[in-house]
Amino acid sequence: MTHHQYASPAPVGGSLINVATLVCGVLIAVMASILLVRFFFGLGAVTHINDGYSWGMWVVVDVMIGSALACGGFSVALLVYIFNQGQYHPLVRPALLASLFGYTLAGGGIFFDLGRWWNFWHIFWPGYVNVNSVMFEVAASVTAYILVMWIEFSPVFLEKLGMRDAKKKLNKLLFFFIALGVLLPMMHQSSLGTMLVVMGGQVNPLWQTPVVPLIYLLSAIIIGYGVVLFESCVAASSYRRTIEMKLLNPMSKIMLGVLAVYLVVRFGDLVLRGVLGEAFKPSLVALSFWVENICFVAPFFLIGNLVARRNPARLFLAGVAIMLGGILLRLNGFLIGFDTGPGWHYFPSFPEVMVTVGMFAIEVFGYIIITRRFPVLPREDVRVAH
Repeated sequence: MTHHQYASPAPVGGSLINVATLVCGVLIAVMASILLVRFFFGLGAVTHINDGYSWGMWVVVDVMIGSALACGGFSVALLVYIFNQGQYHPLVRPALLASLFGYTLAGGGIFFDLGRWWNFWHIFWPGYVNVNSVMFEVAASVTAYILVMWIEFSPVFLEKLGMRDAKKKLNKLLFFFIALGVLLPMMHQSSLGTMLVVMGGQVNPLWQTPVVPLIYLLSAIIIGYGVVLFESCVAASSYRRTIEMKLLNPMSKIMLGVLAVYLVVRFGDLVLRGVLGEAFKPSLVALSFWVENICFVAPFFLIGNLVARRNPARLFLAGVAIMLGGILLRLNGFLIGFDTGPGWHYFPSFPEVMVTVGMFAIEVFGYIIITRRFPVLPREDVRVAH
């Protein structure tokens, strides 16, 4: 790998008790109380899922969307370790940390949604394995990726604990886990799209296509870069740090390139299959389709030239637009553009919403604690926000 000079990571420091952590703590407590009811009295006690819509907010948002929003570590790893762009190395740890929480909580989301949750161990027991099941491939791949990410992130803890010898030994093996950390997301992000193929005609033709695995994989890579833009801007503002424009500027240009490929594949597929007309029907589904793709097109207007990419606010908005586009792509395929037949409807209950909010609160809470106490963000001598 080409050698690049960059600031070594360091804890941000500061108090762990602030408005953000207190609010997150309350939201997490609310989530825990709802889940207690769920585990004792069943899914029907707190959710609106039914025989027509057996997957609700917890699977679609916490798993399908949550795992896509957790692709920052995967996207940055592609740049640093596969395409040998070592200058992006300072972005690896913060992106990996966000991915860690996102994927770990996505795994929790699957557990919450299991009807007979006490049988969760069947997923990992060889006697119950169905190698022809796309759901099994996703479950196995996501589980393996969570373990791989914790191993990849473990040098942060070893560094904090002063275990230099253990860190050196682990570094000799990290190349293997880094390779897995690139391969596994490619497998399960594309397979999440394959689940739509399995659903057949229940999914609107705007999202039901044989190339949906490629669409989901490309969008996951783009979302990963969008999340890095978002996270970097928020962290810089919250911790009163200098935003890493020298890294975010060229990375956003790469993001636009991948985004252009995605849009060509997305609309080329619709044209070739002759279903683009579905997008012009007067319906909520068509409206949601255009909002989704406007979000994906917006970054070209926000940061399409060098001058615009030097504006942190525009980078932040571009990241938000990408995230919204990715969220809608998955919401549209699995819920809004999903029609299981007459008589069936689904809208998430308040407890479902609060559990999802609590999941994101855990991620924010954990990110604050770890970045303040462990070497994740690049070293910078600045005044810490309290």
